[in-house]
Amino acid sequence: MKTTVLISLWAAGAVLTGCTSTPPAATAARTEVCKATSEQEVAALFDRWNQSLQTGDPHKVVANYAERSILLPTVSNQPRLTPAEKEDYFRHFLPDRPSGKIDFRLVELGCNSAVDAGLYTFTFARTGAVVKARYTYTYHWDGTQWLITSHHSSVMPEKK
Repeated sequence: MKTTVLISLWAAGAVLTGCTSTPPAATAARTEVCKATSEQEVAALFDRWNQSLQTGDPHKVVANYAERSILLPTVSNQPRLTPAEKEDYFRHFLPDRPSGKIDFRLVELGCNSAVDAGLYTFTFARTGAVVKARYTYTYHWDGTQWLITSHHSSVMPEKK
């Protein structure tokens, strides 16, 4: 009886130890080299995007976006996920010759990521229209360059 109890306790301990052990892959420390950046560098990413608008070429604008990214544009209800969907949006947006100006921003820096959020104003040279909007850009460093992973823009809800 004593032997049976001891064997049962040993077996239970072995089972519990096996259940609580961590697989070797999970114990390996995740190492990621973070690209040093600054608020000024992140702010310049908007300038790069805005300058690509000035080319009038949708393909050059879309080159600012990561392959896996989302565009939630100001003047469309459709989320744009693929490069083709983004190009379609900009093909219709660019003929009015938009130019953006940041009115207020807050930049948050992370390891190989950054967020630039705030308020901007777009002026459309062809129509003379001025649109004030809120924006958020999230960026990821892909090892070579910063790319937009999400871009949300919405018209300000209140008119002043």
